[in-house]
Amino acid sequence: MTELHSIQTLAPAAPESFTEPEAAFARLSMLYDEATSFLCTQFEALLGGAKPSKRLRAFYPQVAITTSSFAQIDSRLSYGHLPSPGHFAATITRPDLFRDYLIQQLGLLMKNHGVPVTIGPSHTPIPLHFAFPDGMHVEGALVDRLGYPLRDLFDVPDLSVTDDAIVNGTFEPSPGSPMPLAPFTAPRVDYSLHRLSHYTATAAEHFQNFVIFTNYQFYVDAFCTLGREAMAESKGDYQAFVEPGNVITRRGQKAPESGIPLERLPQMPAYHLKIDDHSGITMVNIGVGPSNAKTITDHVAVLRPHAWLMLGHCAGLRNTQALGDYVLAHGYVREDHVLDADLPSWVPIPPLAEVQVALEDAVEEITGLEGYELKSIMRTGTVATIDNRNWELRDHREPVQRFSQSRAIALDMESATIAANGFRFRVPYGTLLCVSDKPLHGELKLPGMATAFYKRQVDQHLQIGLRAMEKLRAMAPERLHSRKLRSFTETAFQ
Repeated sequence: MTELHSIQTLAPAAPESFTEPEAAFARLSMLYDEATSFLCTQFEALLGGAKPSKRLRAFYPQVAITTSSFAQIDSRLSYGHLPSPGHFAATITRPDLFRDYLIQQLGLLMKNHGVPVTIGPSHTPIPLHFAFPDGMHVEGALVDRLGYPLRDLFDVPDLSVTDDAIVNGTFEPSPGSPMPLAPFTAPRVDYSLHRLSHYTATAAEHFQNFVIFTNYQFYVDAFCTLGREAMAESKGDYQAFVEPGNVITRRGQKAPESGIPLERLPQMPAYHLKIDDHSGITMVNIGVGPSNAKTITDHVAVLRPHAWLMLGHCAGLRNTQALGDYVLAHGYVREDHVLDADLPSWVPIPPLAEVQVALEDAVEEITGLEGYELKSIMRTGTVATIDNRNWELRDHREPVQRFSQSRAIALDMESATIAANGFRFRVPYGTLLCVSDKPLHGELKLPGMATAFYKRQVDQHLQIGLRAMEKLRAMAPERLHSRKLRSFTETAFQ
């Protein structure tokens, strides 16, 4: 086997400057399509028997901007402006998926700073795995035909450029390199897009900008019933309902028109009530535990959603609570530990007024209660999230003391993780839980009690979550995306 020392790539394209966001986006799309087509064509040729003589490489496109002015801009919007003069750049992937987002971000930069953006190839290679957005598998028997290890022929995913240093605020550019313009690099985005497909069994293009996470299948069953009814009866603004396997039911239809129903659901199945501008609602059953909660939010975050909520069940910690009562979180005790390395537990996770008000108003509207009467079924307070589902089986005097000191009113395993990752990724977040047991007071879920509880409460809880999302969707983006989530030095892209 001969070593491949030289590299075959596309002829380098000269960087071009643009003052119109649509034209800049078109150039990004062209460069991306050329690069990925080159890799796919070369791979298919090798599978067909062509003999390699060089390594094969293509590069992500890049958007860059330079400004030397400290000119005052309208900073009421929490994004769309540079934190300081300097040279900033971001690698871009899947322009087709991020079209509206990219045009908006580029337009804000041009408007706020009055300088052009530059579009050209970056120096970051595109891994072959990420050149196939449909998830084509490039390992196994196919690769055996190549006669070379895949890494000898193509670039493969490099974890050194897929970390969260930028969004965590720990990124330090090397001397002479640009500062980050976007919260994620293109390889990091690609990695998550492929993980989303794996975990949820739906393509990233189906995800909507308003996401509900739940820890019970009962909520998903109710969401599916609503989604199918909305399609059959042409209710609301929704144009399609998508289920795992990319099973799509269109508006006005009673049955799916495409996709293959799965024999087995994936680890965290996702369901999507779609609107053409991605302003619909996605629901994901994340299962139980903080690890799943972190995993899914790590990946959904690259889609830059406008808000996500946690709707699920919790243990009520106060004797005055009743099964079926609601808990609106305004603070969190974080003992999930999965985010300790990325967001230390001493970092406070503040409530976001826009989300809190939307949730409380939604509870009022769906239950018909308001003001003082609302207190009979809902408490606002601290939610404790832990990583030990069977905490009751140990000597629980010590954790109970800490819960009391924190003024916690509810306990679960996911909410603080989802809120903390929302804080970390600058995605507006909120939590509305339903008390399903009270272990400190001897009220445990028994089979018969649990079934009756679910039938009575799940539909109402889901309706509240959907109504809250509709309220958030009606808000202007500059109001919803709070400056409370921005750090000292922020990327310009939302």
